Amino acid sequence: MTFVDAIPAGRLKAHSRLYDSFLILGGSFLMALSAQIAIPLPFSPVPITGQTFAVLVVGMLLGRWRGTAAVLAYLTEGILGLPVFAGGVAGIAKILGPTGGYLVSFLPAAYLAGYLAEKGWDRKISTTFLAMTLGNVIIFGFGALWLARFVGLDQALSLGVLPFLAGDAVKIGLATLVLPGAWKLLGDKK
Repeated sequence: MTFVDAIPAGRLKAHSRLYDSFLILGGSFLMALSAQIAIPLPFSPVPITGQTFAVLVVGMLLGRWRGTAAVLAYLTEGILGLPVFAGGVAGIAKILGPTGGYLVSFLPAAYLAGYLAEKGWDRKISTTFLAMTLGNVIIFGFGALWLARFVGLDQALSLGVLPFLAGDAVKIGLATLVLPGAWKLLGDKK
């Protein structure tokens, strides 16, 4: 059971395709919104954004299939020209550019976070922290390897990983507090 399965949704839940579509589009909207919280770094092609937080939280809230579908919807929206990527950018060039690996990595990261949430990892602070950290490792790994094609591996680590570790630790901390707390408010219905 995921977080959204515990929310009484009345008639909307009775129409499961409509319900799923609403959740998936809502998740993609949250990612698009969080991408607009962007701080460009003058020394790096990778900006600081709220995307990783949103991707992992959406994955954990919606579960592996709906969470991954939300990321796929987000990426598709951006590729098709909607200004959903960081800084209001859109287009396939963003996916093929230096930061494309981070964007593509959102798919397996959301899947893993959702899978672990389905196994109950979003119920306790320790396992939520671990799930979010594992998702971040996927994002940093894919992102840095892709970025290395443009700047070399040493530079990829110094430009695409190290400057973001402290901020991502804060994001993981926030999610770690929010998710188990939300289950307590709902009354753990697993």
